[in-house]
Amino acid sequence: MNVNDDLTAIRAELDRTNELLTRMLAEVAKTPSTHAIFVDAGYLYAAAGRLVAGTEDRRSFDLDAEGIVDALIDRARTIFADSRLLRVYWYDGARRRIHTNEQQSIAELPDVKVRLGNLNANNQQKGVDSLIRTDLESLARHRAISDAALIGGDEDLVSAVEAAQGYGARVHLWGIEAPEGRNQAEALLWEVDSQRTFDLAFFKPYVSRRSAGPTFENAGTTRPSREDVRFVGAQVAAKWLAARGRESLVDLLPGHPYLPGPVDQDLLVEAEGLLQYSLRGQSDLRRALRDGFWSHLQAQY
Repeated sequence: MNVNDDLTAIRAELDRTNELLTRMLAEVAKTPSTHAIFVDAGYLYAAAGRLVAGTEDRRSFDLDAEGIVDALIDRARTIFADSRLLRVYWYDGARRRIHTNEQQSIAELPDVKVRLGNLNANNQQKGVDSLIRTDLESLARHRAISDAALIGGDEDLVSAVEAAQGYGARVHLWGIEAPEGRNQAEALLWEVDSQRTFDLAFFKPYVSRRSAGPTFENAGTTRPSREDVRFVGAQVAAKWLAARGRESLVDLLPGHPYLPGPVDQDLLVEAEGLLQYSLRGQSDLRRALRDGFWSHLQAQY
C-alpha cells in the first residue's frame, strides 16, 4: 500500500468518524431538557408559615401541600418552557424516619418522591441536606436533569449545588418572601445559577391559620365516594366554564393534568362547600375531584 492509499484510508476513517459525531449531536439536539424540583419541606413550612400565618410552628397552621406541589409544577412549566418534569423531590424530617399521615399523603401524589431524614428531640431535621445533595449529584452525574429548582435556604445546601453544577446541571434557587430580612443564606445565593422569590400572593391560597375546628367537620360524617367527588368536580367545571367561556380553555388545557394554583384552590373550596366535607389531606379524593373537573372540560373542547 502506497502513501496515497494510506491517505485515502485515513480520509475515509475521518469521514466515518465525522458522520458518527454528526448523528450523535443530532440525537442530543432532539433530546428534551429535563428539570426536577427539590423542596426542603422544613424551609417551606417555616418560611410560608411565617409569611402567611405569622408563625413557624407547624401546629398553628395548615399547609395544603398538594396545592403547593401543583402550583410549583405549574410555575416550573412556565419557567422551563422547553423542558419536561422528571419529578418533585420532597424532603422532610420524621422521628425514626417513620412517615406521618401527612407525609404519606404527599408521597402518594403523582410525580412526587418523598425522602425522609430524622427528626431529633428538638424537632430539628437531621440528614435532609445530605439527602438533597445525594439526589442532586446523582441526577446531574447521570444527565437525568439539565435544570434543578431548589427550594431551601440552608447554607449547608451549597455543597449540593456545587456537586450538581460540577456535572453540568444548572441550579435555580427558589425562595419565599421574608417579612423582614432574608431567610436564605448569602453563600447559597452566590452559588446558584439564578434565583427568584415567591411572594405572599403565591402562598396565601395554601396556608391558613388553624381555628378551634375545621371549616367542615368530618367526624361522624359519611366519607363521599370517589364517584360522588368526581361528579362534584364536573359540576364545578360546568360553573367555571359558564363564568369564563370556552376561550379560557385555550390557556388551561395545555397544563393537563395540573391546574394553576388559584384555579385548583377555587375548585377545592367550591367542592367542599357542595359536599359539606373537608378534602384536605385526602389525596385520593382530591385526585377524583380534579379528574371530574378535567373530564367535563375536555368533553366540551
